[in-house]
Amino acid sequence: MYAITIPEPGGPEALVWEEVPDPVPGDGEVLVEVVAGAVNRADIMQRQGFYDPPPGASPYPGLECSGRIVALGPGVSGWSVGDEVCALLAGGGYAEKVAVPAGQLLPVPEGLDLKQAAALPEVACTVWSNVFMIAHLRPGETLLVHGGSSGIGTMAIQLGKAVGARVAVTAGTKEKLDFCAELGADVLVNYREQDFVAEVKQATDGAGADVILDNMGAKYLDRNVQTLAVNGRLAIIGMQGGVKGELNIGALLGKRAAISATSLRARPLAEKAAITAAVREHVWPLIVQGHVRPVVDRELPMADAAQAHRVVEASEHIGKVVLVAP
Repeated sequence: MYAITIPEPGGPEALVWEEVPDPVPGDGEVLVEVVAGAVNRADIMQRQGFYDPPPGASPYPGLECSGRIVALGPGVSGWSVGDEVCALLAGGGYAEKVAVPAGQLLPVPEGLDLKQAAALPEVACTVWSNVFMIAHLRPGETLLVHGGSSGIGTMAIQLGKAVGARVAVTAGTKEKLDFCAELGADVLVNYREQDFVAEVKQATDGAGADVILDNMGAKYLDRNVQTLAVNGRLAIIGMQGGVKGELNIGALLGKRAAISATSLRARPLAEKAAITAAVREHVWPLIVQGHVRPVVDRELPMADAAQAHRVVEASEHIGKVVLVAP
């Protein structure tokens, strides 16, 4: 098969489309013939040499894909050759085939094609696990989503609204904020021109956000704590703004607030399977009913993954950039 490899870490040009050995499904795995994958910021970090795959995972980038099952490994039940699926991966999505633990498979939601489905697993699992399984967003609460026009952001807006929350977002352009509003966002903050702390406080009569989904890390840590409501929960899922920040423990104590920080890639298989099952139970019906949809900015050939990385690094996209296999 062909896959995107990274012979040496570097810029987008470090991504090479070349022939590699076919993967073989192990115990509890299936082999998926990939129709499409999607780009995540973790892929960019891997390309740069900062985010190696966990032990035993595929060395190729790509944390989600869609396609058709072409073989079953030992011990797999509930799936058949020919099933159309999408999948959460620890790596290997930028390829023509990938071996996937059966617990990380999802059926393609009714009404979507395979290329649309490729944009779902990572964002749905990330948002559901952090905003709902850990931070326990409830109806009537306020959710602040940083990077509202990203793949994660567009999913978080829709799921927040679907459960009856009020959603505030930050984004860097009017075009992106307008799109967030179309998805249902109630409070729109241009982070280049406005202070999100002040804007969220004003929109909530001084109360603040009950849950914050943060992709920035250190740069926003202090201001996120300022923005939290009493009993608020800050869920950190990225570090685009750095890894070391100063935390005011007194402010956190005064608000009886909590901070969590997670990633999906290196979690044990059982945890990823539990998250995938929860997404199938809670998110997939919302997609089938039309309340939630994948947001795809553009599709590019998988061999042009370098161009896809340039688009994402420059934040020129809204939603997901999808890579289509030959």
